[in-house]
Amino acid sequence: MTRLRDLKSLVHDAVDATTHLVAEGHDSVARATVKVASTAGLGEPARAVDGLRSAATEAVLASVRGVNRLVEATSDAALDAVAPPEAPAAPRPLTEEALFTAEGATDQLQGVLNGLAGDTLRRRGNGLDLGMSLRLDDTTLDAPLRAERVAVFVHGLSTTETSWCLGAAEALGASDATFGSLLKRDLGYTPLFARYNTGLPVAESGRALAALLDAHLAEVKEIVLVGHSMGGLVSRAATVHGAFVDRLTHVICLASPHRGAPLARFGEAATQTLLAVDHPATRVIGTLLAHRSLGIRDLEREDAPDLGPLLDTVTYLFLAATAVSDPSLPGAHALGDLLVTVRSAEGPDTDHADVHRQRVAGALHHAVQVDPRVYEALRDLLEPARVTPT
Repeated sequence: MTRLRDLKSLVHDAVDATTHLVAEGHDSVARATVKVASTAGLGEPARAVDGLRSAATEAVLASVRGVNRLVEATSDAALDAVAPPEAPAAPRPLTEEALFTAEGATDQLQGVLNGLAGDTLRRRGNGLDLGMSLRLDDTTLDAPLRAERVAVFVHGLSTTETSWCLGAAEALGASDATFGSLLKRDLGYTPLFARYNTGLPVAESGRALAALLDAHLAEVKEIVLVGHSMGGLVSRAATVHGAFVDRLTHVICLASPHRGAPLARFGEAATQTLLAVDHPATRVIGTLLAHRSLGIRDLEREDAPDLGPLLDTVTYLFLAATAVSDPSLPGAHALGDLLVTVRSAEGPDTDHADVHRQRVAGALHHAVQVDPRVYEALRDLLEPARVTPT
């Protein structure tokens, strides 16, 4: 019932936003009409008529917004009257099959909404805001964890922790396999999966992650951060804060845009271009793009924001992928995994002594999270040195 109430609130907000887009479209048409009339010497009459048009349009749209508020208040009262007591959320299995259930689809939609407008959800106090939490098995971690070694997996933009098992059945041989479950089996790491609002600024998400790690992993001896895409930037941003870094051994960034993502930068260029053209269609689309989340805006930047320096006590792995199977082909590095270029994924220029860079070919951006070659790179990096018998 809570999720229904929050979704209903989001719909009402969308109705209000639509009235403003309609007004923007009308105003754009009116400006063009007045301009044409002015060339014919009819500027003054045209402006007078437009004044009446503007007042009438605003009156109609204001009535729509008023009815919208009335419906919202009425539906809130109805939900309050019939709402049953809140039941604890049922555990959601972290398996590929679970992604294709009604609950799994809703969860993925919530991740998309957070990526597109998570900052707006936070600002309006909407319960669809994912916040920041850590998942242990099928529950949310809400108490200090006792474990020797922990690997924390941080997902990317517009997803949730379920992205770590998408395609697992085919790629890893089991629908419930993740890099986390494999590291637990092979090296004894306890896997935790971050779940967070990806529409917030990267630095803010990093601070929130650091606070959780400090609160719940104070008794853990070794901590590893593994981030995919935006999750790699959030992992790096977390290292700027908190005491957990004293026990942090590795930061692993998989296909992360340390120098920005070309597709995200296209959004800014498209926004400016569309808003510069005074036409109803371009103005409306440009206005929509202008309201993209702060999280997306962070991915547009060539200088990754507030990530801090690489730490001398930490081992880093920056892994890049190319969509084509032959990375020597012209343009393969610029194309990257279709979302992040090789240069951007290979991290910052640095003299840090313990930085590893690796590439995998023939892998799309999302598939990096379940690629067996990527898991092998993680395992080889994290596996303690073997003593060769003499």
